[in-house]
Amino acid sequence: MKHKNLLLSLFAVSALAAGCGQSEKAATENQVATAKQLDKVQTETKEAAQSLKDYTYAQKTAFVEATQTQLAAINRDLEQLAAKIEKCSDAAKAEAKPKLQAVRDQADKLNQQLDKVKNASESTWDEVKAGTGKAYSELKDAFQQARRWVSDKIDP
Repeated sequence: MKHKNLLLSLFAVSALAAGCGQSEKAATENQVATAKQLDKVQTETKEAAQSLKDYTYAQKTAFVEATQTQLAAINRDLEQLAAKIEKCSDAAKAEAKPKLQAVRDQADKLNQQLDKVKNASESTWDEVKAGTGKAYSELKDAFQQARRWVSDKIDP
């Protein structure tokens, strides 16, 4: 199920990585498709966040691996988004850079949280796991906001 969600997210981002210039009809169709994809990704994000909550201390290694897999998928999607932005105007690039940096900062925060998970004891497990879930949700939200911005500003 987790791999399915990751693949669906990857396909959704790939669909958003179309060219910058489009006809008005294609742009409208793209907006409708993007809205549906965003709804789907938000649902998948909630499911993934919930699945992170279900791990026990005995499953710490599996939790780290699952979170690292999800982080890697987001980083791949982010690179695709950055590549799309690079094909656009200098003004769009300048406006997008802080948004991309915010997502990268959230990814760094999740990496730091993963280090805490690796060193967590059974007594600190629930607190560390909750912090990781929060960091993951914040990263997904930041990524979705950046993707939505690209959809609104670059692919109107």
